[in-house]
Amino acid sequence: MLARVLSAAVVGIEAALVSVEVDVASGLPVYTTVGLPDSAVRESRERVRAAIRNAGYNVPNERITVSLAPADLRKEGGSFDLPIALGILTAIGIVRKDRPSECAVVGELALDGQVQPVRGALAVSLTCRRKGIRMLLVPADNASEAAAVGGIEVIGAATLREAVAFLNGDLPPSRFGPPAPPSPPEDLDLTDVRGQAHAKRALEISAAGGHNVLLVGPPGAGKTMLARRLAPLLPPLDEDEVLEVSTIWSVAGLLARRGALIRTRPFRAPHHTVSVAGLVGGGRPPHPGEVTLAHRGVLFMDELPEFPQHVLESLRQPLEDGTVSIVRAAGVSEFPARFQLVAAANPCRRGCASLDHCVCTPGERERYLGRISGPLLDRIDLQVELPAVGGAEFAADGKSDDTAAVRARVARARQRQRDRLGPAGARLNAELTARQLRRVGAVAVEAHRLLTAAMTRLGLSARGHDRALKVARTIADLAESQTVTAEHCAEALQYRGLDRRWRP
Repeated sequence: MLARVLSAAVVGIEAALVSVEVDVASGLPVYTTVGLPDSAVRESRERVRAAIRNAGYNVPNERITVSLAPADLRKEGGSFDLPIALGILTAIGIVRKDRPSECAVVGELALDGQVQPVRGALAVSLTCRRKGIRMLLVPADNASEAAAVGGIEVIGAATLREAVAFLNGDLPPSRFGPPAPPSPPEDLDLTDVRGQAHAKRALEISAAGGHNVLLVGPPGAGKTMLARRLAPLLPPLDEDEVLEVSTIWSVAGLLARRGALIRTRPFRAPHHTVSVAGLVGGGRPPHPGEVTLAHRGVLFMDELPEFPQHVLESLRQPLEDGTVSIVRAAGVSEFPARFQLVAAANPCRRGCASLDHCVCTPGERERYLGRISGPLLDRIDLQVELPAVGGAEFAADGKSDDTAAVRARVARARQRQRDRLGPAGARLNAELTARQLRRVGAVAVEAHRLLTAAMTRLGLSARGHDRALKVARTIADLAESQTVTAEHCAEALQYRGLDRRWRP
């Protein structure tokens, strides 16, 4: 007897529908799986046999052939256990043949018949809705996650027997409400940072326009504290972004159990020993890296010069394009990577008080800071030097805006960008193309002259010129000005000072 069950395979950060065909025929008791299965899928025969037997059903002592179509798509993981088991039970008449064709099924089986959670349930649910599949059967722990999509009936099964009962109509499907609310975010406020008014201003500009930031200062100056307070300055994710970010985390297996979606801006801080594949993605098949997990959020790279140089250079394309292309012999995988980079570095390996009072030799400093290449530094819009905090400044009860006040200004500036760019334009000033940058907003003649002179005196590249203009455009938005003036450009150029100080 032949049975078909619809399932799905995770490819990159999306899901592709897979037809699980099971043929049970007379002959020697052989179990064969075809259709480019990986080792985890091939090993499913042992899990499926034990789960069927321990669930109280008879395992057919015949020739079983399992085909996973399309045959040229690589299948990986244990999510095909449940559809294969249901296919076998359908082929021998335990499950009604008309029911599995109405829904898609994913789930991993334990030996006792329990259905274990799988990665990518949210991506599978989105694909089912897009393809017009009305019903999705998933493990109970993935049900709330999958139900967050809407427009599709989600059934959660805790055991194989429950799945069979649902499909046969003997058990009403469980109803799942919205995902559990996330835990309250960590209380991080800008007022916790003493002094560093110049760096706080740069952080506000970064949040308003989506610009990348480099913080350079001695140990204890507040670089890490400032970096961790950038994400709370950003507006909350909208519903489309919640699904976009949560799908990435679901595919990576990082979503909390019971389907709590990601509703706050991601903050990722990889260690400086991370590999290229860990940072930008890779593997076989390719999996998302840290830059993709930080999509729509913040990527913090502490002690930037300590990262291997080839790892740092791999950031060039994501910073420029907002995507990562992983090319392998089997094909090309595209991962989104629209994040804000916040990098921190000491002025030298010894961690001296400042670049002006460094006891290291020029050669030592050049070797240390020279690990950050010019092309990478060119892609960082705001380069801020933090001085050491003095005793009087630390003890003083400084008056500065809290995170809520800065977040309100950031929200107003971002709304001005959306109104100016329209629904078809870029989201933020940092995402503007060269053509869009010259079309939106007026730029004063004096501002153009100042930027042109800076290209000669500061050695700015054409990219550096455009990025300085984008920062000036954000400063104008914060000031609620329609025109970019020379004052806005002058402030933007202050954040390009390390371009000439770090380069011979």
